[in-house]
Amino acid sequence: MGAARWETIGLFAYITATQAYWTDGTTHFHFKDEGWFGKNTHNLGIDKLTHAFNAYLFAEFLGARIARRTHDRARAAAPAALLSMGLMLYGELWDAHKKDSGFSIQDVVFNSGGAAFSVLRHTVPGLEEKLDFRLLMMPNSEVYSFKGKRHYEQQRFLLALELSGFRGLRDSPLRFVELQVGYRGRNFTNADRAAGREPERDIFFGVGLNIKQLFFRDSRSRLGRAIGSGLNYFQLPYTAAYFH
Repeated sequence: MGAARWETIGLFAYITATQAYWTDGTTHFHFKDEGWFGKNTHNLGIDKLTHAFNAYLFAEFLGARIARRTHDRARAAAPAALLSMGLMLYGELWDAHKKDSGFSIQDVVFNSGGAAFSVLRHTVPGLEEKLDFRLLMMPNSEVYSFKGKRHYEQQRFLLALELSGFRGLRDSPLRFVELQVGYRGRNFTNADRAAGREPERDIFFGVGLNIKQLFFRDSRSRLGRAIGSGLNYFQLPYTAAYFH
């Protein structure tokens, strides 16, 4: 933890502040079986992928910070993942005392999976340049919903295979192409269920533009490099064609 002490403390404070803000009422420690991806679950499993993505982001951030001091990103991956899992477990302990929630084994499993994917991405040679785990937020009538089922309904989680990561394609036009696969849910808000709409779960496939390669491949500015790095984790809306 020493190489990322202050970053870990900052994330701990962030989790504490956000959990305190969103906690309406507390009770004793208790478990809650939230299910996985079934139609009878509250959010069709999108909340589970949110846990995986958050743990993945924490591990990626902490791993990068550790590597700045150790100059070894692969060796930084495992300790960063352990720190991420610890932080996510701390957040889950808050849920365990909420009246409207509980300690979810499913959440812990996906927290671990997200952190483990970060380790895999940085320890398998060449994988970091080829495969991204991303969040796509599709605008709705409010543009962005900050919480609740409408917030989850905006989320699409996807894996993007960047053809630019393959040596033989790095200087070809195909470097601007990505192949994507992801998951989304629809018609699961309280209003949808009250209206009798059937919840829908979709695995989708897509062909996208590699915006990082188009505009930020050789950026010399700090802002350009930051945007390019962010595109490894967040998919811009309307930059890919999807098939459900």
